[in-house]
Amino acid sequence: MGFRDAFGLTFSGATEAGFTPYNQAVSQLQCFIGDPVGSVDRAIAENPGFVMAHAFKGYLFGLATEREATAVARACHEAALPLAATTREAAHVLALGHLANGRWHDAAGILEDIAIENPLDAVALQVGHQIDFFTGNARMLRDRIARALPSWQNGMPGYHAILGMQAFGLEEMGDYNRAEKLGRMAVEIEPRDGWAQHAVAHVMEMQSRQRDGIAWMRADPEAWTRESFLQVHNWWHLALFHYDLGETDQVLALYDGPIYGTPSTMALNMVDASAILWRLYLGGIDVGDRWTALAGNWPKAGAGDYAFNDAHAMMAFVGAGLDGPARTLLEAQREAMRGSDDNAAFTRDVGHPLTLAIKAFGEGNYTEAVRLIRPIRAIAHRFGGSHAQRDVIDLTLIEAALRAGDGALARALTAERSMARPDSPLSALFSRRAADLSEN
Repeated sequence: MGFRDAFGLTFSGATEAGFTPYNQAVSQLQCFIGDPVGSVDRAIAENPGFVMAHAFKGYLFGLATEREATAVARACHEAALPLAATTREAAHVLALGHLANGRWHDAAGILEDIAIENPLDAVALQVGHQIDFFTGNARMLRDRIARALPSWQNGMPGYHAILGMQAFGLEEMGDYNRAEKLGRMAVEIEPRDGWAQHAVAHVMEMQSRQRDGIAWMRADPEAWTRESFLQVHNWWHLALFHYDLGETDQVLALYDGPIYGTPSTMALNMVDASAILWRLYLGGIDVGDRWTALAGNWPKAGAGDYAFNDAHAMMAFVGAGLDGPARTLLEAQREAMRGSDDNAAFTRDVGHPLTLAIKAFGEGNYTEAVRLIRPIRAIAHRFGGSHAQRDVIDLTLIEAALRAGDGALARALTAERSMARPDSPLSALFSRRAADLSEN
């Protein structure tokens, strides 16, 4: 028993009654809206032997970067293993198994092959694209989608998502003009596509077009916030524009409102909360008890499971002055580095030294923070995230150099930043401080 979709792909174990909620789940993920887990659960309830429904649910949880969610992903993999499947579906099950067991790169490779053979497999493209993001693989963020794009055309279900993913990949590779064009096209087709909305915001962030970015994000927030589980991240992008302009009151208002006004225990949301508060912390801004509330939630996401999360958890522990959780986190990282999964390398190469540097910065040991950060800057992409997210590493390094009184390094770093972001008020501020340091 199987069902064939509008793209000609076969779905083993599915009937129309089961495929309908599954297709809804895929559409929801393409926009980052609604409740795709609930939708795919309805598909499984209708068709327990629907192998791709089990795989899709596993992907949703496997991409959450949280310990309890990963356990659900493994259970989904176990449920999918004995089910009848086509060659394409069996490859998806194999990819899910790798993802659920921390072998991100192996999963990405299998999904790449699926999409080469089946360029209209939207799930293979989107899950692969998300893994490229979590592993910091900028080239594949672009090329995975570029290979499939000729097979897609306007009017096809989900076409907006393909454009939005391509836009983000182009942005991460520095092709800003084309990225903005495709991102805007995607949003015009589907205004609720939060990933496409965010791709254009990334372009404006990288080009230091703060006023354009604010206008872009505030033009129709109802579209990209309604029922969106990406909305916190997109509000974070708006806060970044205000931060770069020195508009601290606006940043805090966004934090106290849509970013973390309702505390979340989701790692992806806590990353954004930590990242914006840490930027303020670097600038010497007192954020009151906000750190305490955030730090109290970080242990619930688990430590040592994903190095990118660990660094942001340490920001919260440092901000809240919590030495015990900070030491526990570092021990979890040491244990993680003894593992055989991809996170062992993420942690060893970037995550652990960065987390130590953040702790050193909080202790006022700025020279040590500089020593730890400088070797990892060029390889920081290895532990995931985007250019905009990893910019916090450079910001921490510059501030540490300034506070350590290292005038030569501070001047070099601020000159570098001014070249990359010549229109940034923050770059200008750093340059003035470096110059003042040299004069004194």
